[in-house]
Amino acid sequence: MQIEVWSDVICPWCYIGKRRLEMTLAKFPHWESMEVIWRSFELDPDSPRQLPGTLEEMLAQKYGVSPQEAVAMNAHVTAVAKEAGLEYHLADARPGNTFDAHRLLHFAGSKQLGDGATERLMQAYFSESLPVGDHAALARLAPEFGVAENEALAMLKSDAYAKEVRADEERAANLGITAVPFFVIDENVAVSGAQPVEVFFSALQQAWEDSQ
Repeated sequence: MQIEVWSDVICPWCYIGKRRLEMTLAKFPHWESMEVIWRSFELDPDSPRQLPGTLEEMLAQKYGVSPQEAVAMNAHVTAVAKEAGLEYHLADARPGNTFDAHRLLHFAGSKQLGDGATERLMQAYFSESLPVGDHAALARLAPEFGVAENEALAMLKSDAYAKEVRADEERAANLGITAVPFFVIDENVAVSGAQPVEVFFSALQQAWEDSQ
């Protein structure tokens, strides 16, 4: 069975959703039959490679809220992330365009390294201030999930895997996906958002029963 996950590496709820899905699979009796496939989704495809200012300033402008409300939004998601065992440092986050990060994830996925790459890029962005649009910074992380730095950098300097990213986004549009994380199990059962483990478990159980 396939679990397709549309997400963006700078989406705080996507990392929480990833961890909750993993917690669910750890409890699911048929977990060995599940294959997780990561699909690309850009929260802001028009973003510059490196966004000026802080994440709080970007959120305040994007959602039309005060700087204090933006700080409170980040504090809330940081607390939820902590419950899932994740450590967020959003005040130091360096958001930007994620298209090239998604190309790198597809490159890693072609080598069956997609899950490790997704985990490492999300961890680096949320906990280690990764400048997500910077080629050199992305390539430096690559050996940690099994891709040589020079190989990753050469790929990033090309236009490789651009079609794969666009294909994921086109499929998301065809499925009516407008927000992430979004999970599609065996093209049959959908889960929207970073739902509690119980919701994921119920969805997996339903998909499993439907497949039998």
